[in-house]
Amino acid sequence: MAEKMTRRDIRDSAFKIIYESLLRDDPVEELFEMAEGIDEIPVNDDVKQMVTDILSKSEELDAMISQYSKKRIFSRIAKINIAILRIAFYEILYNDQIPLNAAVHEAVLIAQNYSYKEDISFVNGILGAYSRSVSDGEK
Repeated sequence: MAEKMTRRDIRDSAFKIIYESLLRDDPVEELFEMAEGIDEIPVNDDVKQMVTDILSKSEELDAMISQYSKKRIFSRIAKINIAILRIAFYEILYNDQIPLNAAVHEAVLIAQNYSYKEDISFVNGILGAYSRSVSDGEK
């Protein structure tokens, strides 16, 4: 069990577990056990809480992704980008402590670390479209 983790560390571990959940149909507890068995993915209660919350809201988060993805239908979006965007929309919609711009920035950083160059633009484009809609008064 990981000790004190930064917000970025928590987000990074949650991303890896959520991505894995998109590739496998394993129960979330098995995903946590697998992650804990791999030393590169630290897991603490914050990570478990974030992953559990995101997975429980995945339909709503995926609807947000679909709504703002103008160029690709949801089924054509790479699973790695779905994992990144689920975290970003979760933080935007459900975490009052994280400003919108910070959630977008952190999502782009994850994309820079794990995705292809065009995926970084895709993630940024979807979150940018959402940001503009919020600033225009929609939500």
